[in-house]
Parts: sequence; structure tokens; C-alpha cells
Amino acid sequence: MEQPSAPTPNRLRTTPSWLLTQTAAHATRIVTTALATRHARGYHYRLLATLAETGPASQADLGRHSGIDRSDIVATLNDLADRHLVRRQADPTDRRRNIVHITPAGQRELTHLQHALDTAQDTLLAPLNPTDRHELVRLLDLLLTHHSEPEG
Repeated sequence: MEQPSAPTPNRLRTTPSWLLTQTAAHATRIVTTALATRHARGYHYRLLATLAETGPASQADLGRHSGIDRSDIVATLNDLADRHLVRRQADPTDRRRNIVHITPAGQRELTHLQHALDTAQDTLLAPLNPTDRHELVRLLDLLLTHHSEPEG
């Protein structure tokens, strides 16, 4: 028999960093489950979305634009290429470098992944009305932008 969970101490429930961490854990679980229905992971979505928005790019540029570490880019691109969702082409200006393109199948898969992700967002944000959702996104973007800027 499962024991009822103890109430969270008020000091934690009023600590933004704790609330963000706990919510992020739920968000990760919800998104991971949603993308898994398409046999995909967050990195797959991020690379396809980046290619769809920015166009063909080198692996290094994809890493910078998507926020994925170089060490993870190659394996993720291999997964996507094996599924014919992206294709690599030698850069005509530098044969040592590949340019990655999203394929028509990749565009279709991105549409499916976007739908799965949208459903996950609705699940995560279920208790919020549209105005509150917009405000939450605005505030999170403000925090992320602030902490992503180089210190100077």
C-alpha cells in the first residue's frame, strides 16, 4: 500500500529555484514520454526544428543553434540519417565539413513531433489558463535570456 506523500515544507514551496527544479523534472518526464511515442528524443526534435528554421547547416552550427554539445551531435545526426530524416552533404567550400539538410520525411516527422510536444505542453501546463501560460513563458524567457548573456 502506497503511503500518502508528506506536505512540502513552506520554505521549499516559496523558493523559486526549488519550484523550477521540481517542475523541470515533471516537464522532462512528460516530454520524454510524448516524444517516445514517435521513437524520438528531445535532441531529435531540437535538431529537426533547428534545421527547419535556419536551413541547411554544418554540424558545428547545428550544435550552437540547438544548444546540443558537439559530442552528442554526431550520434543524434546518425540516428536521424538512419531514419532518412536528414542527409549530409559535403560542403562545396570545405570538403572536410558536412552540411546537414532536413529531408521531406524529416519535415513530416517534425510535424508529428511538434504535435506530440504541443500535447505534452498542454499536459504540463494544464492548470494554467492561456494568459497565465503566456506570462509563464515570458518570465521563463526573461530569466533564461538574463542568465545566458555573457558576463561582462
